[in-house]
Amino acid sequence: MERPERPRANGCGGGGAHGALRNGFVRGPPGTQINHIVHNGGLYKRPFNEAFEETPMLVAVLTYVGYGVLTLFGYLRDFMRQWKIEKCQNATEREEQKDFVPLYQDFENFYNRNLYMRIRDSWNRPICSVPGAKVDMMERVSHDYNWTFTYTGRVIKDIINMGSYNYLGFAQKTGACQEAAAKVLSQYGAGVCSTRQEMGNLDKHEELEKLVARFLGVESAMAYGMGFATNSMNIPALVGKGCLILSDELNHASLVLGARLSGATIRIFKHNNMQSLEKLLKDAIVHGQPRTRRPWKKILILVEGIYSMEGSIVRLPEVIALKKKYKSYLYLDEAHSIGALGPSGRGVVEYFGLNPEDVDVMMGTFTKSFGAAGGYIGGKKELIDYLRTYSHSAAYATSMSPPVVEQIVTSVKCIMGEDGTTIGRARVQQLAENTRYFRRRLKEMGFIIYGNEDSPVVPLMLYMPAKIGAFGREMLKRNIGVVVVGFPATPIIESRARFCLSAAHTKEMLDTALKEINEVGDLLQLKYSRRRLVPLLDRPFDETTYEETED
Repeated sequence: MERPERPRANGCGGGGAHGALRNGFVRGPPGTQINHIVHNGGLYKRPFNEAFEETPMLVAVLTYVGYGVLTLFGYLRDFMRQWKIEKCQNATEREEQKDFVPLYQDFENFYNRNLYMRIRDSWNRPICSVPGAKVDMMERVSHDYNWTFTYTGRVIKDIINMGSYNYLGFAQKTGACQEAAAKVLSQYGAGVCSTRQEMGNLDKHEELEKLVARFLGVESAMAYGMGFATNSMNIPALVGKGCLILSDELNHASLVLGARLSGATIRIFKHNNMQSLEKLLKDAIVHGQPRTRRPWKKILILVEGIYSMEGSIVRLPEVIALKKKYKSYLYLDEAHSIGALGPSGRGVVEYFGLNPEDVDVMMGTFTKSFGAAGGYIGGKKELIDYLRTYSHSAAYATSMSPPVVEQIVTSVKCIMGEDGTTIGRARVQQLAENTRYFRRRLKEMGFIIYGNEDSPVVPLMLYMPAKIGAFGREMLKRNIGVVVVGFPATPIIESRARFCLSAAHTKEMLDTALKEINEVGDLLQLKYSRRRLVPLLDRPFDETTYEETED
């Protein structure tokens, strides 16, 4: 593959020997493999390899047919339940409420009781051990088609855990983190019983925030007890009516909720598509607010570091370039990327070799790479001081538990090498090696794999609804624990299994998992790949596809 001949204004190349270039993607002749390798005229300091293979037409048709058949049978079963032919197990209104507006019976519940219930055993599986590289799981059975479960009393031992967000392997019951947390537990207890603004501000909280700010390379940072609330409660404190939020269409539910609660106008741009984002920025500058045409008070761009369902990495150099060009603000959610990307685990900013000061609000969570709980926001001191006063999470939420704080402090120091060892750096490197090896082997087997080659989130496409439950059950039979995902968490024809790699996974574990995945792939006929990768940005971009909520 040849490099672009001529850089454009946005840093993307001009015409190349393999055809036209759009946003760094190279479209080759029919039958060739297409990779997303971006150089972008200096914006990117490293190749950016990311591609998404198109859904085969036959698979898409069969998937729609499968959902159609399930829907028809769902209506038939609802008819049988209504006439008492089949026992009704779902929540229903009482007879004396029959003239009320229905509380339970809507279409979403139709999906839950007729489609989701068939494969409900694939979720909420109870584990009874540390969620490390291997887990122990409580066995359960259902005698009424997954409406209820009964525990057998048997524990399934040593299941290879391919589903937990334990990227750096700090979810463990032995070692420095556990010892430090146990010591703090004996000194401070388990709970704080107050908010940070009242009697719940411990010296451990102050130590954590200074350490996080130093780790991120920002002026100041603030920690919160819940990762979801870090987004949903802080975005409303930053923007409000008269402001504009530009949000990636695949942003996490916490970002979506925070944006909606803020009261700001929300416009959606296509996933990782810089053309779509720039068009919205241009329209916002030119047209201003609806009706009044006044300039927006603020324009805030919401993106994630690693998108947890796609395995894709944000095109951060281009987002920052657009942010500077149009004088907007950038909110970066590094929940999955902090600790998992970059030579020293400092996230997507370090991965691209960028300056942390170019990101106005750096958000992340402690629930994944650090094996703990909670979240943080980092940035300029003025921003953090403002949030300490006006953030609902700071003003009304109970402070973080001291043992959890110590788990985070010890793991961050380990990553930074401040514990006097190189264990943290070795874990970051091990995660990167495991990620590339696992992704390469799955592609060689013929599976359709989404995302960036450096992303530890690895989606394997299943497509058909019947294969969601079948894949999860067959893998569990082989002592491999996986997460399967379907509608509405994904588009209806893009059901998938999602693997999360960990530095704690040994090569033997990965080889065992790959062997079983290969067998199940043959059994369920999941090897759809035709080795022709079509980048997401090359899918048709319709200017009318974004949503807009007006004041």
